[in-house]
Amino acid sequence: MTRVLVPAGALGLGYDRKALERGVANHPDIIAVDGGSTDSGPSYLGRGMSKYSRASTKAEWRELMQARLTAGVPLVIGTAGTCGADSTVDWLLEITREIAAEDGLHVRVATLKSGQPKARVKAAMAEGRLHPLPAAPDISDAVIDSCTNIVALAGAEQITAALATGADIVIAGRTTDTAIIAALPIERGDHAGAAWHGAKVGECGALATTHPNSGVIQIDFDATGFTVEPMAIEAAATPYTVSAHMLYENSDPFILHEPGGHLDVTRSEYYAIDPRRVRVEGSAWVQGRYTVKLEGARIVGYQTVGLAVIRERRYVRHAREWAADVQVRVTEKIVTRMGLAPERFHLEMRLIGMDATLGALENRTDLPVEVGIMGILTCPTAEQAAEAGKILNPYLLHHPLTEDEPMPTFAFPFSPAEMQRGALYEFCLNHVMELDDPMSAFVLELHEVGHG
Repeated sequence: MTRVLVPAGALGLGYDRKALERGVANHPDIIAVDGGSTDSGPSYLGRGMSKYSRASTKAEWRELMQARLTAGVPLVIGTAGTCGADSTVDWLLEITREIAAEDGLHVRVATLKSGQPKARVKAAMAEGRLHPLPAAPDISDAVIDSCTNIVALAGAEQITAALATGADIVIAGRTTDTAIIAALPIERGDHAGAAWHGAKVGECGALATTHPNSGVIQIDFDATGFTVEPMAIEAAATPYTVSAHMLYENSDPFILHEPGGHLDVTRSEYYAIDPRRVRVEGSAWVQGRYTVKLEGARIVGYQTVGLAVIRERRYVRHAREWAADVQVRVTEKIVTRMGLAPERFHLEMRLIGMDATLGALENRTDLPVEVGIMGILTCPTAEQAAEAGKILNPYLLHHPLTEDEPMPTFAFPFSPAEMQRGALYEFCLNHVMELDDPMSAFVLELHEVGHG
């Protein structure tokens, strides 16, 4: 039997400290926590930076390092620093060094880097070892060369190799969310289907329970299945909350693809052991070719954002027509005064409070009290984006609905009204790469950190 303690859905999100204490007191075999996601878009991978506060990350990581020491077991984090780029692995390693020095600790740290050299990806494409996933964009050598960061999602094999070093702490770059949980149970001979299914249930901490924000969850794996138990007293796992998690971030509620095969939960059975714990059996692991998913991000322009707030009733009622007129006039001026062809830049007007989220799909027609008008300009260079933003500025402040009425004045929430967002990134790889050796695309290093 293997007991895995998951403190939270991601480092930096917070968790119930008392629940963590209860989990540590239950003698886990490993503590595993995710460090990131693509949920917040491509910028973090493009820049190789963490989304989460360094101060929050350090505070929570210090607590988990202490929990690891108390439990006497390895601590593993996957997708370190939100995106799992090599730079964010180094970032968390630096934080680990700081904590060790400040707390008088000595730990052995294994770093597993997932960054992919462009030459390796281009060679895989040339050799027919790169395969598009559904809706993947077209790629070429030029697209690969334009990426600022490319990562491969590690699976259980790479985490197992890191644990085999005897490291106290494993800081992994981009991994699948499940790999850090499934690796040790699989290595110890627990049921492979249960290992992957339980890892999927536990990937977001207590999200698969009645109190998702409590964070901490314990999963016991054995030869036939797994058992889920939240560590917060008020939380409970139910057959409904556990089975429903296969729908979370998954296009198929029965199949989950991982490096080296896929999980099939078609025949899984869920039943309550008691009011707080759920037992699952019948999950199957289906072996397949060994592939790792690639993620890449690149710069596609630079953005300036301008924001104004309209409250006058007539303007709120006609906000869509007003915004459309501003878009036409500003576009014309950028073309004539800056010399940019229309296809070289993009102006988007979002009406916050009306349809900023859904756009043309919005079906509500009630009139808000006020509308935020956000103009988003994307240009080939930062200088052009800044200049275009200044052309937009007076329209957001003073543009009238008709030519024969006094010039209005709207509200700018700050000055200057336009903000330079800098580089705009996009995901440009959604492919899998075949590997003969699971470790051939990853770099594993050992570090002696701290005193002693």
